[in-house]
Order: sequence, then C-alpha cells, then structure tokens
Amino acid sequence: MSSMENRSEVNEFVLMGLPDDPELQVPLFIMFTLIYLITLIGNLGIVALISLDSCLHTPMYFFLCNLSLVDFGSSSTITPKVMAGLLTGNNTITYKGCATQLFFFGAFYGVETLLLASMAYDRHAAVCKPLHYTTTMTSSLCAHLVSAAYVCGFMASSIFVGNIFSLSFCSSNIIHHFFCDIPPLLVLSCSDIHIIELLIFIIGSFTAFFPFLVIFTSYLLISFTILNIQSAVGRQKAFSTCASHLTAVSIFYGTIIFMYFQPSSSHSVDIDKVVSVFYTMIIPMLNPLVYSLRNKDVKNAFSKFVRGQRLQLDHSFS
Repeated sequence: MSSMENRSEVNEFVLMGLPDDPELQVPLFIMFTLIYLITLIGNLGIVALISLDSCLHTPMYFFLCNLSLVDFGSSSTITPKVMAGLLTGNNTITYKGCATQLFFFGAFYGVETLLLASMAYDRHAAVCKPLHYTTTMTSSLCAHLVSAAYVCGFMASSIFVGNIFSLSFCSSNIIHHFFCDIPPLLVLSCSDIHIIELLIFIIGSFTAFFPFLVIFTSYLLISFTILNIQSAVGRQKAFSTCASHLTAVSIFYGTIIFMYFQPSSSHSVDIDKVVSVFYTMIIPMLNPLVYSLRNKDVKNAFSKFVRGQRLQLDHSFS
C-alpha cells in the first residue's frame, strides 16, 4: 500500500491537549501570548545585539546567536497554533500541517542539542587550553559545527517524520496533546510501529545521547582544570565563563530526562502536558534571560545600545 493510500483515511487531526473550559481559555491565551512575546523579544534581541556589537563577534556568541534563532523557531512552531486554538476554539490541524509542525519541532530540537554540544566544546577549549583557544576555535571550525548542526537536525527530522507519516491512521484522529508529537501520533496508528520505534530510538540516540556525551565529557575535563587552579579568584573566573551555558544545559536536559527517561508506569498525561509546555515554550523564553542576566558582555552590549539610542534621541530633539 502506498503512503498516499495509507494517509487517505485521515485528513486532519484534533488537538485535545489543553482544557476546553471556557473560563480557562482567556487566561491561557494571555499567558501564552506573554510567553511568546518575551521569547520573540528576548531571542531576536540577543541576535540583534550580537550582530551589532563587534565585541560579541566571538565563537561563543556566534553559537549563542544561532541558539537564539533556533529557540525562536522552535517556539514559533508550537505557540502560535496553540494561541490560535485558544482564541478561535478551532483545535483541528490538517494532515500536512501536523507533519510540518512535527518536522520543524524535531529539526529545531536536534539542532539545539548539537549547538549546546558545540558550545560545551567551545567552553572546554576556553578553560582547558586558553593559550590555544584562538587557533582551536577558528571561524571556519565554528561555521562547520553550526552548519553540521543544522544539516543533521533537519535530516534526522525528515527521516523520522517521513516514516511516521507513511503509517496508517485509521482508528482515531484525536491527538491527546496540544501539538503533533511522536508518542501521541504513534498511539493513533493501526500499522506495525516496531520498526519506526527502533528508527526513532537510533536517531534519538544520535541527536540526544551523543551531544549529551560531548557536553558531559567537556564539563568533566573543565571541572578537573578548575580544581587544579590554585587561586580562588582564578577558579571563580573560569567557572563564570561556563555558568550561563551550564544553566541552559541543565534546564534543557533536566526537562528532557524527566519527560522521556522515567518508567512508563509513572507517567501522568496531565504532568506530561505541563512538562511539554515547559520544554516547548518556557525554555526558549528562559535561554535569552539566562544568557543576559548571567553574562557581563551581553549586559554591557545592551547598555551600550541603550546609551546609543538615548544619544540619538537627544540629538534629534536638540
């Protein structure tokens, strides 16, 4: 049976992940709108600051700029559809729309894990081999790492999305989630999903476990280096260069581990939805806050930008 014949049974899905209580729809819409606006302003603001300030044209901020773009993209894949459903009451999504949403969500997730791993390697080079940092983290290497992250993320997503949407969906079209995610889609399929589950496990191992291994190894070596520094000031300075990235990694992987690596018997549908809101909407909002609040360079760049805008205003009124 061809994929076109397989998918002819279902033309659209119904997203039933959020409460349908009319009293909750307006507060939820306001909350998600605020989250999305903060995400939009925060991430695009980080991109603008890094682009405009030559002091931030370094490998670390090159990775951060791309991380902000990915966070904005991943949030935009999910949040506007959720907001539209709350505003209009229409929770349906077309077959192609569901496939597109899952594709971009999976792609941005894969890119983010690989970017976080690249940033960990960058911090390892800065702390463990500071004298060789400029020759190690060249602009060519950074460009190749970022390009590889995008290529691998989008390629991996296209493989598992193509396979998932070649399945038959004939039992129901109701997705018990607020977006098109892999587990609730597999539940709806009446095809044999064992091969798909194996494929997802293999691809997931590459896009999640391999980057985590790089991050863990990098920070293990960083810890040994920091412990061997004699002065407390030196240790503090070395740790401060990693604090923002380590915070972002802890939030991201802590949520993913809680979501996907607990026993199935302890899963709660309602808790899973709350956790999903956290890693699809809250984390993309938190990352720019983490990097701006804990980073002197970003705060200095923002202060310079504000002062420059004030000077322009003063000149325009003088």
